[in-house]
Amino acid sequence: MAKPTTIKIRLNSTAGTGFFYVTRKNARTMTEKMSVRKYDPVARKHVEFKEGKIK
Repeated sequence: MAKPTTIKIRLNSTAGTGFFYVTRKNARTMTEKMSVRKYDPVARKHVEFKEGKIK
């Protein structure tokens, strides 16, 4: 069976609130760690979210 091209990742907030988003990324085209500015409802502002593993 073939390996899937997309993998699930967890985007952890750098604000230290413990909030996270779960999303997918194409592991073949995006080999580096993903980093996105998104809204953190706990901190109530836009912050940087960095990629982490899903446990």
